[in-house]
Amino acid sequence: MLMSVDTDLLRALADPLRLRIVALLARETLCTTHLVEETGARQTNLSNHLKVLREAGLVDTEPCGRFTYYRLKPEVLEGLSGQFADLAATAREGAVTKRSC
Repeated sequence: MLMSVDTDLLRALADPLRLRIVALLARETLCTTHLVEETGARQTNLSNHLKVLREAGLVDTEPCGRFTYYRLKPEVLEGLSGQFADLAATAREGAVTKRSC
């Protein structure tokens, strides 16, 4: 059921810039500097969005000298995808059922 989906995860993905960051991190591991170049967002703004993504469990960090690299956790998206697939299957089954008034 949809109610079992982590609402923090859905909120994290609902923001357009965070969704853009997720799409970029799906292609490669990036540091904040790369994300500033790719998105045009300010570093402080990106850091705040990355914090939300980390807290939602969508990204891992990897310190590398004075930089921090961010990597997407595909298993989290796969889990979310599975939950939505289950919801779609339930909707298909429920489409034939109609509660009377």
